[in-house]
Amino acid sequence: MKRIVAVLYLITVLLTSCDFKLRPIDFFNTEETSVEIERYDRLESRYLTTGDFSALQQMETDYPMETRALIENVLRIGAMDDPNINRKFLSFFQDSTLQVLISDVQAEFANIDDLNEQLNNCFSKLQKEVPTLVIPRFYTQIGALDESIIVGNDIIGISLDKYMGSGYPLYKKHYSSAQRQSMNRNNIVPDCMVFYLLSQYPLQNFDSRSQRERDFHMGKMMWVCNRVMGNQFFKMKFINDVDKYQKKHGYTIQQLLEADV
Repeated sequence: MKRIVAVLYLITVLLTSCDFKLRPIDFFNTEETSVEIERYDRLESRYLTTGDFSALQQMETDYPMETRALIENVLRIGAMDDPNINRKFLSFFQDSTLQVLISDVQAEFANIDDLNEQLNNCFSKLQKEVPTLVIPRFYTQIGALDESIIVGNDIIGISLDKYMGSGYPLYKKHYSSAQRQSMNRNNIVPDCMVFYLLSQYPLQNFDSRSQRERDFHMGKMMWVCNRVMGNQFFKMKFINDVDKYQKKHGYTIQQLLEADV
């Protein structure tokens, strides 16, 4: 739950301070949804391991909002208008542990065709249920074990360093066994879906809502994710409450998402 709250907070920060805008990529050139994760992490890795200035230039030119979000909101090492920010960024990752992490991420996620395929399948099904839903852009990054998923305005950042597998040695030093269970590759797509749905269908007056209402709202997102994925990936008790509610009212997925309950 702490991770969920942290990501929800970051959603608010990104929407208000980073002024995210969707870049002109046409996702509807064909009849089917087309999702391809952009490998921002590879540019990041080149700069942070070799100091390749051309990689940094491409990060700042092609991914200015993503770079700002990473430096200011995820790593929190300073402001982009700081004349020394690039040096601070590079220095931050010179720690030997983080250098190993970067290398391990590049090896573990050398190929992400499986993630692209899963996202395409899930969001294609979801858009059929909710035709007005905008399919977001996706990109990968390395966030030094900070946030797992960050969500801006129709954009999702995936921190690959948080999905290296529950048995990854570095995790055992910083996370409990329960926390590590969700730090696997197969959690990436479900997490992307749930957090994006939360950004599209936020719980109104969140602070004044009861814990039951908050749990039920989260349960709605997880229930929809399970339906779209075609399996019971999420198995919390409050998801069963959502299932009973949906069956009682006969709601479509869109009606369930829009219901303020």
